[in-house]
Amino acid sequence: QMADPFLYNTGERSQYGCLGHEVQIEHIKAYVCRPSFFTDKAVIVIHDIFGWLFPDIRYIVDLIAGHGYITICPDFFKGTDPWKTTDHWADFADWMKAHDPMKVDKEADVVLKYLKEQCGAKKIGIVGFSWGGMAVHHLMLKNPQLTAGVSLYGRIIRDSEERYNLLNPTFFIFGEKDHTISYDQITLLEEKLKQYCRVAYKIKVYPGQVHGFAQLKPEDMKPEDKPYIEEARKDMIDWIKTFI
Repeated sequence: QMADPFLYNTGERSQYGCLGHEVQIEHIKAYVCRPSFFTDKAVIVIHDIFGWLFPDIRYIVDLIAGHGYITICPDFFKGTDPWKTTDHWADFADWMKAHDPMKVDKEADVVLKYLKEQCGAKKIGIVGFSWGGMAVHHLMLKNPQLTAGVSLYGRIIRDSEERYNLLNPTFFIFGEKDHTISYDQITLLEEKLKQYCRVAYKIKVYPGQVHGFAQLKPEDMKPEDKPYIEEARKDMIDWIKTFI
């Protein structure tokens, strides 16, 4: 059961004029932003419960593209409704059952094929936020085509030891004041990764930060949070640049 503060305030967001464009890839729509020069490096961004149209996630896509990557955010909800701030919290568990972050393999394969065949991508990384952070954790255990991953405040699912045998370098970002992820869970993740993980990994907790902190656009940040948000973004980009 997740606590209500998981729903960071989406009502007080500024609008965002996107730099990229939308494409249709087989059964999936996606938002793509490319750098101004040719590159064979790409990053897939996995949205949170608010979906691929949410301005915050498109801002992140454009931000990563600005660092020199073909960046794509597919609609992992395949045209179904994302969670809305007007939805009732009591229905969240049922909504999650219908939107399982562990069932993203088919869509990830479609997007990987598109990036390789249509965009000429040779190295592909993945970044995901919240729901997307859970999906990244799953994909970094299952898909060797993903060179590196960053999972931002994805809840840690403790179902088996194989959840820690990552295939490629993965960075886990958490907020210290996240109501959905306890410190014990993060400690356990660290212990288990130490035990089972054979590749590079990193866990970092950002002081005072709540769930969803790293997605905010500059004008939506509180001054006291800004340094930590910027640090998390820089750390995310640095991790990608190290491996991709």
